[in-house]
Amino acid sequence: MAEHRRGANLPSIGGFNRTVVLDAVRRSPDGLSRVELASRTGLSAQTVSNVTRFLIEAGMIAESGTVVSGRGKPRTILRLEAGSRYAVGVHVDPAVVTYVLLDLAGTVVASSTTSTPTADDPSEVVRTIATAVDELVAGARVDVDAVLGVGIASPGPIDVDAGVVLDPPFLPRWRDVPLRDALAEATGYPVLLEKDVTAAVIGEMFLAGESSARNFAFVYFGTGFGVGLVVDHEPVRGVGSNAGDAGHIMVDQGSLAGTPDGEGTRGEVGAAVAPDRLVHVAQARGLALGGAPAGVAAVDRAWDALGAAIDAGDPVARGLAAEAGTVMGNAVVLIVNLLDIDRVVFGGPFWSRIASAALPAAREAIVGSPLLVPKHPVVVTESDRGADVAAVGAACLVLDAALSPRASTLLIRR
Repeated sequence: MAEHRRGANLPSIGGFNRTVVLDAVRRSPDGLSRVELASRTGLSAQTVSNVTRFLIEAGMIAESGTVVSGRGKPRTILRLEAGSRYAVGVHVDPAVVTYVLLDLAGTVVASSTTSTPTADDPSEVVRTIATAVDELVAGARVDVDAVLGVGIASPGPIDVDAGVVLDPPFLPRWRDVPLRDALAEATGYPVLLEKDVTAAVIGEMFLAGESSARNFAFVYFGTGFGVGLVVDHEPVRGVGSNAGDAGHIMVDQGSLAGTPDGEGTRGEVGAAVAPDRLVHVAQARGLALGGAPAGVAAVDRAWDALGAAIDAGDPVARGLAAEAGTVMGNAVVLIVNLLDIDRVVFGGPFWSRIASAALPAAREAIVGSPLLVPKHPVVVTESDRGADVAAVGAACLVLDAALSPRASTLLIRR
């Protein structure tokens, strides 16, 4: 852990015009000329010239060849220098903490995991995470001064203003952990804290760029069941930045309504599709998943075995995954109706291993539901960010804060 590093440098780009230009170049993989930049941003040619000069000197964009179009002199093309700056993403999950390092283009250049420390000693949590962040950056041979900051995706509830993880139900000994400021002090990097489902949707928006949906729901299937929401290109955070808890939605559970021991789940989607419960259901139906799982790590291993059975075409495993997808879809119909959205994205740490069977069932449950109100098509798809979607989203918090134009920066401050 390095106390010798810089102070806060987020955002480090500085100024609305610079972020406008950099954002336009980032969204154009083939590059843009200065004339095209002026046209796209609405900035004057002189402003574009001044801004691009600064960004070139900062190493964030580079001149890359010329093109000839019609009359006049050839135009120099400007492209993003993706390796000039980086962001770290950290996802705190009950089983593991996942770390990723993203470049400016949002590409994962390094990743690692550690076991999730208990929070009996909050300083141990900070030491574990800070050491892993340092090792990730050092292992990738990235200059610490090129790292814009660290984003943390944590289960809720959180106090986003204080930067504190309050008392997540799946992290029973994590209570009032001052993760943001303690980690900033330990690493020297600026740190942002966000709820995991919100981080996931911000990652989806940032990496999709111009193709990002204006309104969509992100169904986050982890140890718990959550739904991140984007309305009119803005993530829905809520009053305390804890929006997204959807596990208590009452839903038709079909054949998942009963449990192996005969107890019901009150009809709540989160309880019905909880991975530890589905593992027990799978074993009760005769699937060999490596013994009775005890603890989050054991559930994760059993989930791997369930995923392998699904991939092998086991009808019991595929049937169970389809039932889980149907139950999730039944819950999501209510959200589609409530917000009149046209896109639903599934993802999260436990999603990808059941997706091949669960996604078609979820899609049918949504688009074929007799309860569906909107008459427009609803696209049901899955994230291509993989199981690390929350960690990638956490790093995108930093990239988005540093690179995305904010009209609020134009306000005159007295």
